[in-house]
Amino acid sequence: MPGEEHPLSEIPDEVHERIQALCAEGDALAEKGDPAAALRSFKAAFQLIPEPWLEYEATTWVCTAIGDMLFQLGEFSRARAALVDAVSAPGGLGNPFIHLRLGQCEFELGDLRRAGDELARAYMGADEELFADEDPKYLRFLKTLLKPRQDA
Repeated sequence: MPGEEHPLSEIPDEVHERIQALCAEGDALAEKGDPAAALRSFKAAFQLIPEPWLEYEATTWVCTAIGDMLFQLGEFSRARAALVDAVSAPGGLGNPFIHLRLGQCEFELGDLRRAGDELARAYMGADEELFADEDPKYLRFLKTLLKPRQDA
C-alpha cells in the first residue's frame, strides 16, 4: 500500500547482508581517513536498497553515511542533498547527528537561518557532547542564537 513503511527486514536477507558489509567496509575506510573510498562503499550500498528507497530504514543510515563523507570532503551541497534524504527516511527526523551534519552544511553554504534551525535540533537532541569533536565554530554560532537577548 502506498505510504506504508517497509521495515528493513523486507529487504531480502542476502541484499541486506551485502548492504551491511559495504557499510562496514565504508566505516573502516572512513576510520582510516579515506572518506573518498568510504563514499564509494556507501554509494554501492545505497544502490542495493530497493525502490521505494525512502521507505526503508537502511536509507536513513546509508544516506547519513554518504552525507557525512561528502561533508568531510567539503562537498556541502551534495552532502545536504544526501542528509535531506536521510532525514526524510524512517527514523531520520530527530536524529541529532543527521541534524548536526545538515546544519553544518547549511552553515557552510551560507544559509544561516536553516543552519541555526538544524544545529538547534541537534543540540536539543544530544546537547553539547555531540559538538565535542566538531569545529568549534558551529557551537559558537549556535550559542549566539540561543543566548538570551539583553536589550535593556
